[in-house]
Amino acid sequence: MGRAVLREKLLEGLRGRVIEIGAGQGLNFIHYPPGVAELLAVEPDDVLREFAAGAARVARIPVDVVAGEATALPAADASRDAAVVSLLLCTVPSPERVLAEVRRCLRPGGELRFYEHVRAPGRVAPYVQDAATPLWMRCFRGCHPNRDAESAIRRAGFDIVEIERFNVGTTPLNPAAPHILGRAIRG
Repeated sequence: MGRAVLREKLLEGLRGRVIEIGAGQGLNFIHYPPGVAELLAVEPDDVLREFAAGAARVARIPVDVVAGEATALPAADASRDAAVVSLLLCTVPSPERVLAEVRRCLRPGGELRFYEHVRAPGRVAPYVQDAATPLWMRCFRGCHPNRDAESAIRRAGFDIVEIERFNVGTTPLNPAAPHILGRAIRG
């Protein structure tokens, strides 16, 4: 499955006021459906935020790209219908704090859309991930390929209503190969 297809699946059917945390270069923006009334795109990195601002200018929906941290989102309590995290939970110091902040911003019954690489299943692959993590973090901007994002989402008070598990890439022992994509509702 190509990245564009994954982005389409991640965002399909979204409506209302949405916040994307860790917007990066804004690669998701062109995939948001027209039912999204406004997108607040939060990105802490100055360079990536500049790229995202360029992507916002050609998006099909209104996008406001702002500076901000995932643990202190610039959105009022219960002000968003949906939140999007895409390859974010692996890079933040505390996924739990980020997910608590996302939950704060979502209205009751609001939706979290997630696309993350995750801890591998099985007996050998998790050990490969653990061994690779220190070097992987240095090479890929703090990315932890061995995190269990699915469990973190559940512990943060979200009910996962849809989840797809798949591998990206063809190397079976790639530490970042296992991925999940899904939807969760703020409980």
